[in-house]
Amino acid sequence: MTLANETPTTQKPSRTAKEQADIALKAASEGRWKDASEANTAILALGDTIKVEERVEAQNRLAKCLWEQGDLAGSKREYQATLALDPLNRIAERNLERLKGLIKQVGKKTTASTEGATTPAGIFIQEAGTTGFAALTNVADAGTLAQVNPGDLVELIVLGNRLIAKANGVEIGRVEPRIAARLVKLIGDGNSYTSGITSISGGDIRIIIREEHVSAGNVGKVSFPTATRTSDERPYTKGSFFRDDEGFGDDDEDTYEEEAPVAERPSVAPPEKTADDAFLPDSEEAGNNDD
Repeated sequence: MTLANETPTTQKPSRTAKEQADIALKAASEGRWKDASEANTAILALGDTIKVEERVEAQNRLAKCLWEQGDLAGSKREYQATLALDPLNRIAERNLERLKGLIKQVGKKTTASTEGATTPAGIFIQEAGTTGFAALTNVADAGTLAQVNPGDLVELIVLGNRLIAKANGVEIGRVEPRIAARLVKLIGDGNSYTSGITSISGGDIRIIIREEHVSAGNVGKVSFPTATRTSDERPYTKGSFFRDDEGFGDDDEDTYEEEAPVAERPSVAPPEKTADDAFLPDSEEAGNNDD
């Protein structure tokens, strides 16, 4: 009952699961993992009032957030919760497999990702001659690799005739010599490049490298003189969160040809299915029937 001299209090309606999911997606895309965690936790608090699919997606997103915050044990727990709801969920299966190995090697906690660090989605748009793939050699130990994930931005640093790869402030390996030799020379002559991690499997790390600036002295020199193959073309997805189930596998071995690139439509090379996949909205999942 409201007394005559009292102002009725209006309760702000709680956000819907979709609204919270939108908040989680935005926060994750901006590298605000704590905020994304809170939004996903709010979705899970709705319990049986929402669809199982929404709970599964929120569980996977929360697991990803905890991993980015350095909580490997918490991430493992959430992926296990996903499998309790959806025993065949491949996102959870793959990441649990990696997490179990990491926890044995480095423990339940690791260094958190830098808050606010994001990867421009444009890095992963593949264009003939201006983007290429590389495997890393001299890969870092498991404790270091626990701090990075597919989709992370990679900094390329020239050290003599080597090209060092760093992500989240730590060295993760060196660009394979056959690609590094060409890029080191082009960088020395004024070119610049951006890069991102496309897949991590054990000690195997693959990155994509994109030409960002060509110096006057390098005009006409192709950074990645490789024949574009049909098998390289994969569907574009939102931001740096991907939904291709195949990764790269053996088709990463490029055949180099010293010739000018043929103008072709851009394609995208997404990383292997990882925790990042959980951040894709349903509308983008509809076109992919692999899952």
